[in-house]
Amino acid sequence: MVRLYLRIYLAVLASIVIFALLAGFAWRFHANDQANPRQAIFAAAAEKLIPKDGSSREEYQQSLVQWSELSAHNFALFARDGRLLADTSDGEINPPRRMPEERGGYSGRRPTETVVALADGRVLVVRRTSSGRSPAQRFRWLFILFGIGVAVAIAAYPLVRRLLSRLEKLEKGVKRFGEGDLSARVPVEGRDEVASLARTFNQSAERIETLVTANASLLANASHELRSPLARLRMGIETLPPQVKGAQREELSRNIRELDQLIEEILLASRLDKQGETAAMRREQVDLVALVAEEAAYSKAELSFAEGALPIIQGDDRLLRRMMRNLIDNAVRYATVPEINIGKASDGAILIEVADRGPGIPETERQRIFEPFYRASGTREKDGGVGLGLALVKQIAERHGGSVSCLPRAGGGSVFQVRLPAA
Repeated sequence: MVRLYLRIYLAVLASIVIFALLAGFAWRFHANDQANPRQAIFAAAAEKLIPKDGSSREEYQQSLVQWSELSAHNFALFARDGRLLADTSDGEINPPRRMPEERGGYSGRRPTETVVALADGRVLVVRRTSSGRSPAQRFRWLFILFGIGVAVAIAAYPLVRRLLSRLEKLEKGVKRFGEGDLSARVPVEGRDEVASLARTFNQSAERIETLVTANASLLANASHELRSPLARLRMGIETLPPQVKGAQREELSRNIRELDQLIEEILLASRLDKQGETAAMRREQVDLVALVAEEAAYSKAELSFAEGALPIIQGDDRLLRRMMRNLIDNAVRYATVPEINIGKASDGAILIEVADRGPGIPETERQRIFEPFYRASGTREKDGGVGLGLALVKQIAERHGGSVSCLPRAGGGSVFQVRLPAA
């Protein structure tokens, strides 16, 4: 893609070149249509130097040859009726298309040719010889225009580049902000519209960062404070009298477990959303087979992996363990025994697949289920889950340079596939 500054720079140069060419051609045609001062000089000199009307052809020719040698011009003398009287151009000069009717003559359409009428009706045509002017002289005006164009191009480049470099800085700052770096700001340079735009962006970014930080802090603090009443509720359920039915006791316990899970996931999500959390993650070698096998044992899931595969990655084992736990818990809701497979992609990435035999997820919702608090259509509240588990899976995978996707499974169900870069 061509940079914006290059497009503006080329547009400026093209405009200058077109204007210069049009101005040059207009000047040339305008000069041709104006009375040439040299006509008066040629007319006065011709009256004195050219033999009078009625002289012999040899006299005319000798006079024009002498004049041609002195002035580096070719001459042709025509009678009133257009008959050639003398010529030093070896036939290159033709009679004028119309004979002048008054003394003083007129300029021909060709820029190198001048037609002068003498007092007795004869016509003198003067043309500059090619030997009289070098190529540099003949195209001098083009060289001048070219030199002006080069000078303007050299002068315009740093001006255009300086203006557009500020837009590039603004674009980089907006891109960083869009990627999640809420502390991204752009330098404010100058006092024009670009500086005003940069200043407005910085002010907006600061307000957004303040709101997001305050919201995350409020959510984390509120979630943390909810732990204490939940613990008291759990203790209260355990001390309920025997008269309370087991089904009621179990329903209360289930609701408290869901609240506890929600609080835990909110706290983890708020920590992952904080700027700098990626840098603060523990980085160590993690054996995914051992980690996944340990988590699969709790749910009695079936685990398989390709022979010879050594799925070792650099990451935080606590976050990876939570990612697998959320994937397995999600699959357990739709399959008595989830199937887990660890393999390797053609590009060397490690693939972790967790398959279930649930109702499947419509194609239109396979990306949205990774959004916080989103529930797929048809999901019942009693199925469990608060809508944060898969969102955390996506966040953790991306913190490790990977990705997660939902794919349909042959025969019914879904396959959640996590791609992680190998160590």
